[in-house]
Amino acid sequence: MEMKGLPCAIALLCVSSASVYAQSSVTLYGIVDEGITYTTNQKGASNWQLQSGGASISRWGLRGAEDLGGGMKAVFVLEDGFDPSTGNIGNNGALFGRQAYVGVTSKYGSLTLGRQYEEMADLLSKINAGLNWSVYFAHAGDIDNTAGTNRINNAVKYVSPTVGGFSLAGLYSFGGQAGQFSTNSVKSFGVTYAGGPLYVAAAYTYIKNPFAAVFNSVAPNAVTFAAYVPNAKSQTLAGVGGTYKIGNATIGLEYTNTRFKNAFLGNDVRFDNYEANVGYLIRPDILAGIVYVYTHGKVDATSAAPIYRALGLFADYYLSKRTDVYFAAQLMKAGGSATQAQMTYVTNPSNGQSQGLLRVGLRHRF
Repeated sequence: MEMKGLPCAIALLCVSSASVYAQSSVTLYGIVDEGITYTTNQKGASNWQLQSGGASISRWGLRGAEDLGGGMKAVFVLEDGFDPSTGNIGNNGALFGRQAYVGVTSKYGSLTLGRQYEEMADLLSKINAGLNWSVYFAHAGDIDNTAGTNRINNAVKYVSPTVGGFSLAGLYSFGGQAGQFSTNSVKSFGVTYAGGPLYVAAAYTYIKNPFAAVFNSVAPNAVTFAAYVPNAKSQTLAGVGGTYKIGNATIGLEYTNTRFKNAFLGNDVRFDNYEANVGYLIRPDILAGIVYVYTHGKVDATSAAPIYRALGLFADYYLSKRTDVYFAAQLMKAGGSATQAQMTYVTNPSNGQSQGLLRVGLRHRF
């Protein structure tokens, strides 16, 4: 009888375990994006590059959830960027440098802790072409982070449930220095509305000592604003925008402002960005889009006014639900007091006021 009871007990244990594990899940996901990019002017010479990440930055990650009962779940995300051209880890070599957080979700919203996106990236990125179509289309080196270049360490984030189409979000990052609670801290909040064909978002982010807090004491590779980051006492980002769907077309409009406090000769430097984009679904597997971005800067210490204009074209053909071939083209012209152009994600600036590129890439999602 004991021998007969043992298999029954094991079977019962297996059924119980399966029931428990059925309430939890861990998903491996990612994107591999690789292609050839031709640039007309990098330091005065044209350049051909096998380059990763023209449409989406290549990445892999783990996403998990556990049902805690009562409508509550424990969640986590660990996400790492990489370069398939070389196999190197992205984000300055940080493992899970894109995202790394844990938290809980319920009918009252979600609360997460770890390395995360602030609200300019989280909410306004859904409007602009820099994240949705190609990283090259981000605003002047992603100066406003609406393409999600920068993440925030040591962050606590809350996102409310959606009520009547509205949702609120807020983030606070601890500076991490004993006795100096606000040093290198980040504050961010935003609001969205989604209803029918309309999506609208507004966000604000304040970063204290951005060179250390966000850029990890490494100046960004962006001729547009790299000179102002190391000395800035703070950086504020603010923006508003929306998309509207009309049949197979989606129209997007966005405005953002970036200000570096005391960044040059003890005075402020600010940049205003304006974007208009139109995407059209020619058929279910073919998307075409056009985007125009205008950036106007003001250096208070010298009254210099750098200007950047960029026009981009994008086409995407889906071979399957997970694999697509895309084409991107862009021309940037510098003006005003700006003497060089450098599109986002391009290695080097031009030696004059114009720079253009053509890109053909293959992207696979898993």
